[in-house]
Amino acid sequence: MELNNYIEYTLLKPNTTKLDIKELCREAMEHNFSGVCVPPFYVHTAAKLLEETNIKVITTIGYPMGYHAIPVKVEEAKRAIDEGVDEIEMMVNIAAVKDSNWSHVKNDIASVTTAAHLKGKKIKVILETSLLTVEEIKQLCAICCDIEVDCIKNATGVNGGRATIEMILLLKEEAKGIKIVAAGGVHTRAFALELIEAGVDKLGTSEGVQLLQ
Repeated sequence: MELNNYIEYTLLKPNTTKLDIKELCREAMEHNFSGVCVPPFYVHTAAKLLEETNIKVITTIGYPMGYHAIPVKVEEAKRAIDEGVDEIEMMVNIAAVKDSNWSHVKNDIASVTTAAHLKGKKIKVILETSLLTVEEIKQLCAICCDIEVDCIKNATGVNGGRATIEMILLLKEEAKGIKIVAAGGVHTRAFALELIEAGVDKLGTSEGVQLLQ
């Protein structure tokens, strides 16, 4: 198994610099990772560095809390697309989920998905499963299926969420063919392989190089 093909090499720390992004992209090219996930501020930088490669540039929208207004998320996505991003990762509005405001949640996801798909870009929806009940997760998966998002990601890795085999299996069952990205707590090669065996399509991790060792 070529583990590097599963890795979306991630650097989203608030004190990230352009030099850090250059090093991230250099390592991604050295190991031929699937993609890099960078802050919106550095999408243009990463896109220029990787323009001669097949490595995808990914960025986050509404990160990490998800409670940005819908028009703000849409404009953030459009800006990232204009600057060369390949894939968008949007954070769901957890506050709206907890309020059972499902019409807002659906409109939020649909609006950003439409903005991405109109430009031929892929959309991932981050659920932050550690903050949700099983029923909320199921409802979100149903919405994602209805809207036809490209991927579901279990967590940001920021708000205490970690990938577990049990959660991946639940998402696989409820997402009905939508691709699954695992993130949070992916620190060892052995666990990365377990997650892949459970059915994940990609691994979002800041420890991509270590996982190959």
